[in-house]
Amino acid sequence: MQFATKALRVGQDPDPKFRAVVPPIYQSSTFAWEDLDHIPPIDYSRCQNPTREMFEKVVAALENGEHCTAFSSGMAAVAATLALLQQGDHLLMANDIYGGTFRLAEKYLPRNGVSYSGFDAQNPESIRSVIQATSKLLIFEGPTNPTMRVPDIKKICDIAHEYGLTVVFDNTFASPALQTPLDYGVDVVLHSTTKYISGHSDVVGGATITNNSDLAYFIYEWNKAFGSNPSPFDNWLSLRGVRTLSCRMERHCKNAMVIAEYLEAHSQVTKVHYPGLKSHPDHEVAKKQMSDFGGMVSIEFVTVAEARWVAEHVGIFLLAESLGGVESLIAYPPLMSHATMTEEQRVERGIPPTMLRLSIGIEDAQDLIEDLGQAIASYPAKVPATV
Repeated sequence: MQFATKALRVGQDPDPKFRAVVPPIYQSSTFAWEDLDHIPPIDYSRCQNPTREMFEKVVAALENGEHCTAFSSGMAAVAATLALLQQGDHLLMANDIYGGTFRLAEKYLPRNGVSYSGFDAQNPESIRSVIQATSKLLIFEGPTNPTMRVPDIKKICDIAHEYGLTVVFDNTFASPALQTPLDYGVDVVLHSTTKYISGHSDVVGGATITNNSDLAYFIYEWNKAFGSNPSPFDNWLSLRGVRTLSCRMERHCKNAMVIAEYLEAHSQVTKVHYPGLKSHPDHEVAKKQMSDFGGMVSIEFVTVAEARWVAEHVGIFLLAESLGGVESLIAYPPLMSHATMTEEQRVERGIPPTMLRLSIGIEDAQDLIEDLGQAIASYPAKVPATV
Protein backbone atom coordinates (compact mmCIF):
# COMPACT_ATOMS: atom_id res chain seq x y z
CA MET A 1 0.00 0.00 0.00
CA GLN A 2 1.45 3.37 -1.02
CA PHE A 3 1.71 6.45 1.19
CA ALA A 4 -1.41 8.35 0.08
CA THR A 5 -3.52 5.22 0.37
CA LYS A 6 -2.15 4.38 3.83
CA ALA A 7 -3.16 7.85 5.04
CA LEU A 8 -6.78 7.14 4.14
CA ARG A 9 -7.17 3.45 4.83
CA VAL A 10 -4.92 2.19 7.65
CA GLY A 11 -6.90 1.80 10.88
CA GLN A 12 -9.91 3.61 9.45
CA ASP A 13 -12.42 0.96 8.42
CA PRO A 14 -16.07 2.06 8.66
CA ASP A 15 -17.47 1.58 12.16
CA PRO A 16 -19.31 -1.75 12.45
CA LYS A 17 -22.68 -0.38 13.57
CA PHE A 18 -23.44 2.51 11.20
CA ARG A 19 -20.67 2.09 8.58
CA ALA A 20 -19.65 5.74 8.90
CA VAL A 21 -17.01 6.62 6.28
CA VAL A 22 -15.48 9.29 8.52
CA PRO A 23 -14.18 7.75 11.76
CA PRO A 24 -16.30 8.79 14.75
CA ILE A 25 -15.03 10.56 17.84
CA TYR A 26 -15.13 8.34 20.92
CA GLN A 27 -15.68 11.23 23.29
CA SER A 28 -15.77 9.09 26.41
CA SER A 29 -13.44 9.10 29.39
CA THR A 30 -14.26 5.53 30.40
CA PHE A 31 -15.54 2.27 28.87
CA ALA A 32 -17.79 -0.34 30.47
CA TRP A 33 -16.57 -3.78 31.51
CA GLU A 34 -18.82 -6.76 30.81
CA ASP A 35 -17.62 -8.44 34.00
CA LEU A 36 -14.52 -8.70 36.20
CA ASP A 37 -13.20 -11.70 34.30
CA HIS A 38 -12.90 -9.92 30.96
CA ILE A 39 -10.81 -6.75 30.92
CA PRO A 40 -11.76 -4.68 27.87
CA PRO A 41 -8.96 -3.75 25.43
CA ILE A 42 -9.68 -0.08 26.14
CA ASP A 43 -11.04 0.92 29.52
CA TYR A 44 -9.94 4.51 30.27
CA SER A 45 -9.00 7.33 27.93
CA ARG A 46 -5.88 8.43 29.77
CA CYS A 47 -4.48 5.03 28.89
CA GLN A 48 -5.99 4.58 25.43
CA ASN A 49 -8.98 5.66 23.37
CA PRO A 50 -10.38 4.23 20.10
CA THR A 51 -9.93 7.53 18.24
CA ARG A 52 -6.37 7.85 19.46
CA GLU A 53 -5.69 4.23 18.51
CA MET A 54 -6.83 4.90 14.93
CA PHE A 55 -4.55 7.92 14.69
CA GLU A 56 -1.59 6.03 16.11
CA LYS A 57 -2.04 3.17 13.65
CA VAL A 58 -1.99 5.40 10.60
CA VAL A 59 0.97 7.51 11.77
CA ALA A 60 2.98 4.37 12.51
CA ALA A 61 2.21 3.05 9.04
CA LEU A 62 3.22 6.32 7.36
CA GLU A 63 6.60 6.23 9.15
CA ASN A 64 7.10 2.54 8.30
CA GLY A 65 6.95 1.83 12.02
CA GLU A 66 5.29 -0.75 14.24
CA HIS A 67 4.44 1.31 17.32
CA CYS A 68 3.15 4.86 17.77
CA THR A 69 2.21 6.78 20.91
CA ALA A 70 0.26 10.03 20.58
CA PHE A 71 0.83 12.93 22.96
CA SER A 72 -0.83 16.21 23.87
CA SER A 73 2.05 18.19 22.29
CA GLY A 74 5.31 17.77 20.44
CA MET A 75 7.25 18.74 23.55
CA ALA A 76 5.49 16.02 25.52
CA ALA A 77 6.78 13.56 22.91
CA VAL A 78 10.30 15.00 23.31
CA ALA A 79 10.05 14.75 27.10
CA ALA A 80 8.96 11.11 26.87
CA THR A 81 11.96 10.15 24.73
CA LEU A 82 14.40 12.04 26.95
CA ALA A 83 12.87 10.26 29.95
CA LEU A 84 14.71 7.18 28.68
CA LEU A 85 17.72 8.79 30.39
CA GLN A 86 18.35 8.13 34.08
CA GLN A 87 20.39 9.89 36.73
CA GLY A 88 24.05 9.85 35.73
CA ASP A 89 23.35 9.38 32.02
CA HIS A 90 24.70 11.63 29.29
CA LEU A 91 22.84 12.96 26.24
CA LEU A 92 24.29 13.91 22.86
CA MET A 93 22.22 16.68 21.29
CA ALA A 94 22.69 18.36 17.91
CA ASN A 95 23.86 21.94 18.29
CA ASP A 96 21.10 23.16 15.99
CA ILE A 97 18.21 21.40 17.74
CA TYR A 98 14.82 23.09 18.13
CA GLY A 99 14.75 25.76 20.85
CA GLY A 100 12.19 23.95 23.01
CA THR A 101 14.26 20.76 23.03
CA PHE A 102 17.35 22.81 23.89
CA ARG A 103 15.48 24.42 26.81
CA LEU A 104 14.45 21.02 28.15
CA ALA A 105 18.04 19.72 28.05
CA GLU A 106 19.56 22.94 29.36
CA LYS A 107 17.20 23.72 32.23
CA TYR A 108 15.39 20.56 33.28
CA LEU A 109 17.48 17.46 32.55
CA PRO A 110 20.22 18.59 35.00
CA ARG A 111 17.58 18.54 37.76
CA ASN A 112 17.32 14.79 37.11
CA GLY A 113 21.07 14.28 37.10
CA VAL A 114 21.35 14.07 33.30
CA SER A 115 24.10 15.98 31.47
CA TYR A 116 24.42 16.73 27.76
CA SER A 117 26.97 17.71 25.14
CA GLY A 118 26.38 19.25 21.74
CA PHE A 119 27.61 17.83 18.45
CA ASP A 120 27.71 19.10 14.89
CA ALA A 121 25.06 17.15 12.97
CA GLN A 122 26.62 18.29 9.66
CA ASN A 123 29.83 16.54 10.75
CA PRO A 124 28.85 13.09 12.06
CA GLU A 125 32.43 12.34 13.08
CA SER A 126 32.08 15.09 15.72
CA ILE A 127 30.08 12.57 17.74
CA ARG A 128 33.28 10.70 18.53
CA SER A 129 34.87 13.74 20.14
CA VAL A 130 32.06 14.32 22.66
CA ILE A 131 30.97 10.75 23.44
CA GLN A 132 31.31 9.75 27.08
CA ALA A 133 31.21 6.45 28.92
CA THR A 134 27.79 7.42 30.29
CA SER A 135 26.32 8.52 26.92
CA LYS A 136 23.05 6.72 26.30
CA LEU A 137 20.97 8.70 23.82
CA LEU A 138 21.44 11.00 20.81
CA ILE A 139 18.84 13.42 19.45
CA PHE A 140 18.85 15.48 16.24
CA GLU A 141 16.49 16.79 13.55
CA GLY A 142 16.32 17.68 9.89
CA PRO A 143 15.62 19.88 8.08
CA THR A 144 16.65 21.91 11.08
CA ASN A 145 14.66 24.73 12.62
CA PRO A 146 15.15 27.43 11.35
CA THR A 147 18.44 26.99 9.46
CA MET A 148 17.14 24.23 7.14
CA ARG A 149 20.28 22.09 7.35
CA VAL A 150 19.83 18.45 6.36
CA PRO A 151 22.07 16.03 8.29
CA ASP A 152 22.96 12.62 6.87
CA ILE A 153 20.67 10.45 8.98
CA LYS A 154 22.30 7.11 8.17
CA LYS A 155 25.85 8.30 8.90
CA ILE A 156 24.83 9.68 12.28
CA CYS A 157 22.92 6.52 13.16
CA ASP A 158 25.82 4.28 12.14
CA ILE A 159 28.28 6.12 14.38
CA ALA A 160 25.84 6.42 17.29
CA HIS A 161 25.06 2.72 17.16
CA GLU A 162 28.77 1.89 17.29
CA TYR A 163 28.62 3.23 20.85
CA GLY A 164 25.30 1.61 21.71
CA LEU A 165 23.32 4.88 21.74
CA THR A 166 19.57 5.10 21.23
CA VAL A 167 18.96 7.50 18.35
CA VAL A 168 15.99 9.90 18.37
CA PHE A 169 15.08 12.02 15.35
CA ASP A 170 12.62 14.89 15.11
CA ASN A 171 10.93 14.54 11.70
CA THR A 172 8.49 17.42 12.13
CA PHE A 173 9.77 19.65 9.30
CA ALA A 174 9.77 16.92 6.65
CA SER A 175 6.84 14.77 7.80
CA PRO A 176 6.70 11.10 6.77
CA ALA A 177 5.49 12.25 3.36
CA LEU A 178 9.06 13.34 2.54
CA GLN A 179 11.33 11.08 4.62
CA THR A 180 11.05 8.04 6.87
CA PRO A 181 14.03 8.10 9.27
CA LEU A 182 13.38 4.63 10.71
CA ASP A 183 14.51 3.30 7.33
CA TYR A 184 17.92 4.95 7.86
CA GLY A 185 18.52 3.45 11.30
CA VAL A 186 16.76 5.84 13.70
CA ASP A 187 15.37 4.13 16.82
CA VAL A 188 12.62 6.62 17.70
CA VAL A 189 11.05 9.21 15.40
CA LEU A 190 9.12 12.03 16.98
CA HIS A 191 6.77 14.70 15.67
CA SER A 192 4.98 17.79 16.68
CA THR A 193 1.80 16.62 14.98
CA THR A 194 0.57 20.18 15.45
CA LYS A 195 2.46 20.91 12.25
CA TYR A 196 2.26 19.10 8.90
CA ILE A 197 0.60 15.91 10.10
CA SER A 198 -2.47 17.75 11.43
CA GLY A 199 -1.95 20.54 8.95
CA HIS A 200 -4.69 23.05 9.77
CA SER A 201 -3.37 25.06 12.74
CA ASP A 202 -6.30 24.01 14.91
CA VAL A 203 -4.86 21.32 17.20
CA VAL A 204 -1.74 20.77 19.31
CA GLY A 205 -0.26 17.28 19.47
CA GLY A 206 2.78 15.05 19.28
CA ALA A 207 3.77 11.48 18.48
CA THR A 208 6.62 9.01 18.77
CA ILE A 209 7.14 6.07 16.40
CA THR A 210 9.48 3.11 16.79
CA ASN A 211 10.04 -0.47 15.70
CA ASN A 212 11.53 -1.37 19.09
CA SER A 213 8.87 -2.92 21.31
CA ASP A 214 10.79 -2.22 24.54
CA LEU A 215 11.15 1.47 23.71
CA ALA A 216 7.52 1.60 22.64
CA TYR A 217 6.39 0.07 25.93
CA PHE A 218 8.45 2.53 27.99
CA ILE A 219 7.12 5.54 26.08
CA TYR A 220 3.52 4.34 26.27
CA GLU A 221 3.79 3.74 30.02
CA TRP A 222 5.45 7.13 30.54
CA ASN A 223 2.57 8.79 28.72
CA LYS A 224 0.03 6.93 30.81
CA ALA A 225 1.82 7.77 34.06
CA PHE A 226 2.37 11.47 33.32
CA GLY A 227 -1.03 12.01 31.70
CA SER A 228 0.21 13.76 28.56
CA ASN A 229 -2.36 12.04 26.36
CA PRO A 230 -4.32 13.99 23.74
CA SER A 231 -8.09 14.27 23.94
CA PRO A 232 -10.34 12.22 21.64
CA PHE A 233 -11.28 15.39 19.73
CA ASP A 234 -7.62 16.34 19.30
CA ASN A 235 -6.92 12.88 17.89
CA TRP A 236 -9.89 13.16 15.55
CA LEU A 237 -8.69 16.52 14.24
CA SER A 238 -5.21 15.10 13.66
CA LEU A 239 -6.66 12.03 11.98
CA ARG A 240 -8.71 14.27 9.70
CA GLY A 241 -5.57 16.21 8.85
CA VAL A 242 -3.37 13.24 8.10
CA ARG A 243 -5.84 12.03 5.46
CA THR A 244 -4.77 14.91 3.19
CA LEU A 245 -1.07 14.96 4.13
CA SER A 246 0.14 13.59 0.80
CA CYS A 247 -1.57 16.16 -1.43
CA ARG A 248 -0.89 19.04 0.99
CA MET A 249 2.83 18.29 1.05
CA GLU A 250 2.97 18.26 -2.73
CA ARG A 251 1.58 21.81 -2.80
CA HIS A 252 3.74 23.02 0.11
CA CYS A 253 6.88 21.78 -1.65
CA LYS A 254 5.92 23.15 -5.05
CA ASN A 255 5.16 26.61 -3.64
CA ALA A 256 8.29 26.64 -1.46
CA MET A 257 10.59 25.91 -4.39
CA VAL A 258 9.12 28.70 -6.49
CA ILE A 259 9.33 31.19 -3.62
CA ALA A 260 12.87 30.14 -2.64
CA GLU A 261 14.05 30.69 -6.22
CA TYR A 262 12.36 34.09 -6.31
CA LEU A 263 13.93 35.16 -3.01
CA GLU A 264 17.38 33.86 -3.97
CA ALA A 265 17.31 36.17 -6.98
CA HIS A 266 16.09 39.18 -4.96
CA SER A 267 18.73 41.87 -4.49
CA GLN A 268 17.58 42.77 -0.95
CA VAL A 269 17.66 39.21 0.38
CA THR A 270 21.18 38.30 1.48
CA LYS A 271 20.67 34.57 2.00
CA VAL A 272 18.02 31.91 1.39
CA HIS A 273 17.98 28.65 3.33
CA TYR A 274 16.10 25.96 1.38
CA PRO A 275 17.46 22.46 0.68
CA GLY A 276 15.83 22.39 -2.73
CA LEU A 277 18.19 25.08 -4.02
CA LYS A 278 21.39 23.85 -5.65
CA SER A 279 23.25 26.50 -3.64
CA HIS A 280 22.21 24.85 -0.36
CA PRO A 281 25.16 23.09 1.32
CA ASP A 282 23.09 19.94 1.95
CA HIS A 283 21.28 19.79 -1.38
CA GLU A 284 22.80 16.42 -2.35
CA VAL A 285 22.07 14.88 1.07
CA ALA A 286 18.47 16.10 0.83
CA LYS A 287 18.12 14.58 -2.66
CA LYS A 288 19.36 11.26 -1.30
CA GLN A 289 17.09 10.88 1.73
CA MET A 290 14.05 13.07 0.98
CA SER A 291 11.43 12.65 -1.74
CA ASP A 292 10.99 16.44 -1.90
CA PHE A 293 12.43 19.45 -0.11
CA GLY A 294 9.65 20.64 2.19
CA GLY A 295 7.58 23.74 2.75
CA MET A 296 9.93 25.69 5.05
CA VAL A 297 12.19 28.52 3.85
CA SER A 298 14.35 30.86 5.93
CA ILE A 299 15.76 34.14 4.64
CA GLU A 300 18.20 36.78 5.86
CA PHE A 301 18.47 40.53 5.34
CA VAL A 302 21.27 43.05 5.84
CA THR A 303 19.73 44.62 8.93
CA VAL A 304 17.52 43.65 11.81
CA ALA A 305 15.24 46.56 11.00
CA GLU A 306 14.58 45.30 7.48
CA ALA A 307 13.80 41.78 8.70
CA ARG A 308 11.35 43.11 11.26
CA TRP A 309 9.80 45.46 8.73
CA VAL A 310 9.11 42.66 6.28
CA ALA A 311 7.63 40.47 9.04
CA GLU A 312 5.25 43.26 10.02
CA HIS A 313 4.25 44.41 6.52
CA VAL A 314 3.18 41.25 4.74
CA GLY A 315 -0.52 40.89 3.97
CA ILE A 316 -1.21 37.29 3.02
CA PHE A 317 1.47 35.79 5.24
CA LEU A 318 0.47 35.94 8.89
CA LEU A 319 3.00 36.90 11.56
CA ALA A 320 2.66 33.97 13.93
CA GLU A 321 4.46 31.11 15.61
CA SER A 322 4.17 27.49 14.49
CA LEU A 323 4.25 26.09 10.96
CA GLY A 324 2.94 23.38 8.68
CA GLY A 325 -0.64 24.63 8.33
CA VAL A 326 -2.40 25.26 5.04
CA GLU A 327 -1.94 29.03 5.51
CA SER A 328 1.40 30.79 5.06
CA LEU A 329 3.09 32.10 8.20
CA ILE A 330 6.11 34.32 8.75
CA ALA A 331 8.06 34.02 12.00
CA TYR A 332 10.90 35.84 13.73
CA PRO A 333 12.93 33.09 15.50
CA PRO A 334 14.64 35.33 18.12
CA LEU A 335 11.23 36.18 19.62
CA MET A 336 9.44 32.94 18.79
CA SER A 337 10.88 29.44 18.31
CA HIS A 338 14.30 30.25 19.82
CA ALA A 339 13.38 33.00 22.28
CA THR A 340 14.74 31.09 25.28
CA MET A 341 18.26 31.12 23.85
CA THR A 342 20.55 34.08 24.28
CA GLU A 343 21.51 36.03 21.18
CA GLU A 344 25.00 34.60 21.46
CA GLN A 345 23.62 31.05 21.54
CA ARG A 346 21.42 31.75 18.53
CA VAL A 347 24.23 33.28 16.48
CA GLU A 348 26.50 30.34 17.33
CA ARG A 349 23.84 28.10 15.81
CA GLY A 350 23.47 30.14 12.63
CA ILE A 351 20.35 32.05 13.69
CA PRO A 352 21.14 35.75 13.29
CA PRO A 353 18.68 38.49 14.33
CA THR A 354 18.28 39.32 10.62
CA MET A 355 16.57 35.97 9.86
CA LEU A 356 12.92 35.26 9.12
CA ARG A 357 11.34 31.81 8.85
CA LEU A 358 8.60 31.21 6.29
CA SER A 359 6.08 28.39 6.49
CA ILE A 360 4.83 28.24 2.91
CA GLY A 361 1.15 27.39 2.69
CA ILE A 362 -1.02 26.11 -0.13
CA GLU A 363 -2.23 29.48 -1.42
CA ASP A 364 -1.44 30.55 -4.98
CA ALA A 365 2.34 30.89 -5.23
CA GLN A 366 2.16 34.09 -7.27
CA ASP A 367 0.09 35.79 -4.59
CA LEU A 368 2.67 34.79 -1.98
CA ILE A 369 5.52 36.11 -4.13
CA GLU A 370 3.74 39.42 -4.67
CA ASP A 371 3.06 39.69 -0.94
CA LEU A 372 6.70 39.18 -0.01
CA GLY A 373 7.81 41.46 -2.83
CA GLN A 374 5.67 44.38 -1.73
CA ALA A 375 6.76 43.99 1.91
CA ILE A 376 10.44 44.02 0.92
CA ALA A 377 10.01 46.90 -1.52
CA SER A 378 8.14 49.02 1.03
CA TYR A 379 11.08 49.09 3.46
CA PRO A 380 12.11 52.74 3.85
CA ALA A 381 15.82 53.54 4.03
CA LYS A 382 15.19 55.97 6.90
CA VAL A 383 14.30 53.14 9.29
CA PRO A 384 17.18 52.69 11.80
CA ALA A 385 19.57 49.86 10.99
CA THR A 386 19.14 48.29 14.44
CA VAL A 387 16.09 47.89 16.63
